[in-house]
Amino acid sequence: MAWITKPSATRRIEKRDEPYLTAAMKDELSRTILPRYETTHAALLPTLHAVQHEYGWVPPQAMMEVAEFLKIKPADVIDTASFYEEYWLKPKGKHLIQVCRSIACEFCGHEAVTQAVKDKLGIDVGETTDDGMFTLIELECLGSCGTAPAALVDETLHECLTPEAIVKAIDDVRAGKAGQGH
Repeated sequence: MAWITKPSATRRIEKRDEPYLTAAMKDELSRTILPRYETTHAALLPTLHAVQHEYGWVPPQAMMEVAEFLKIKPADVIDTASFYEEYWLKPKGKHLIQVCRSIACEFCGHEAVTQAVKDKLGIDVGETTDDGMFTLIELECLGSCGTAPAALVDETLHECLTPEAIVKAIDDVRAGKAGQGH
């Protein structure tokens, strides 16, 4: 397998005037997170979670600020954030649609469910609608194998899905009737 190179040494990071890692966040992290760990590097994951919780994703500028705050290399922050799937490195939609692609869901037709979402929203897996309302992803397992195929729409589990049911779930979110899992 060939190595894929990227121009990280020449990458320009857009910066806004106000920091992502605010003084209040630094204070909270210093009081509640850092004391739990022997080194600041060990506090990297919860620090990234704090940033993501605040903004919905981890912007490149925030990664640089985290590195400075924890006194670690920016490369360590970027490598960690890009390694773990739970960190969002670009903004996601207001509503997250997560279709399970585990073996049980695969056997029960998750592809048709994913395709229905793609057709309804005009996006592909990993993309966000132009209005910023929906992001579609597939993930490995929702632990609902007995009721496959399954998907999470925001924090509501939808089971025994059909393409029609997932489209209805999307329509319900748009109509403000979210949280009614099927």
